[in-house]
Amino acid sequence: MLLGLEDATVRFGGRAVLDAVGLGVAEHEVVCVLGPSGSGKSTLLRAVAGLQPLDCGRVVLDGRDQTGVPAHRRGVGLMFQDHQLFPQRDVAGNVAFGLRMHRAPKGEQRARVEELLDLVGLPGAGPRAVASLSGGEQQRVALARALAPRPRLLMLDEPLGQLDRSLRERLVVELRDLFAALGTTVLAVTHDQGEAFALADRVVVMRDGRIAQSGTPLEVWQRPADEFVARFLGFDNVVEATVAGEVAGTPWGKLPAPADAPQGPHTLLVRPAGVRLVPPGEGLPCTVTARTFRGTHVAVRLRPKDAPPLEAACPLRTAPEVGDPVGVEFDPTEIVVLG
Repeated sequence: MLLGLEDATVRFGGRAVLDAVGLGVAEHEVVCVLGPSGSGKSTLLRAVAGLQPLDCGRVVLDGRDQTGVPAHRRGVGLMFQDHQLFPQRDVAGNVAFGLRMHRAPKGEQRARVEELLDLVGLPGAGPRAVASLSGGEQQRVALARALAPRPRLLMLDEPLGQLDRSLRERLVVELRDLFAALGTTVLAVTHDQGEAFALADRVVVMRDGRIAQSGTPLEVWQRPADEFVARFLGFDNVVEATVAGEVAGTPWGKLPAPADAPQGPHTLLVRPAGVRLVPPGEGLPCTVTARTFRGTHVAVRLRPKDAPPLEAACPLRTAPEVGDPVGVEFDPTEIVVLG
């Protein structure tokens, strides 16, 4: 394990912003920490970097306790969302900054700068002024600068947060390929679940200074640990239910429950893809109250009588109109009994 946090705790004014967090990151692994504002994810990153002292617990890098080790001696790279490039230096000067701090020979600096600018898709950009760069180009320069000293661990704080969506979606794929090619170990924090799921080998969801769930993107998406994680991921079809056998009693009626579902009172999630629209008179009667175009599908908001609203994901050509009556049936493969 390259990085280990053991009972890492940070308190601000008596409140635990990090609350006895335990987390390991293996060599060459890309881990993304997700969570709402105030969940502790950025504090976690700063604690690993040595910018925020722990009140208790420890950070271990390569088997060595980092207590008392200053940030500049931890051998980690840190890239902030606002880039923090030096406007008085050209692109090459920015990328070479860490190498100069390590007193690398000038010839080695030049070769490394050229290599990294090629890797991040900015060949020959060394003489350019920082002010002449677009936001995406500045992001690439900041990444090259963080990678230049060959850090054992690269940490990214909302790495694509200031970029427009199309550029973020393109860069996140490029970052994933770049990290795989370099074998870089990465710990990133973001509030953007799409970014995290596209980039990470493992996703860690935080809540109130603690880890709510950790797993592969597929595991977290398919089986959220609890109602908080499910709602944070954007799922709204969450209700209290009582499971008996392979049936769950819910406000929407009796729904099929997974064969291995725990019995008794639980919280139930129905993913929107599992809400199937059928002709009026069949299934659970509902009225369409809203529809939102999502690019690949239409999110349809449904109001059953005397039950919580539902969201369904419908194909573009068959989505009903607002005010239409519809029936609803439920796909058992899209139903999850939450912990």
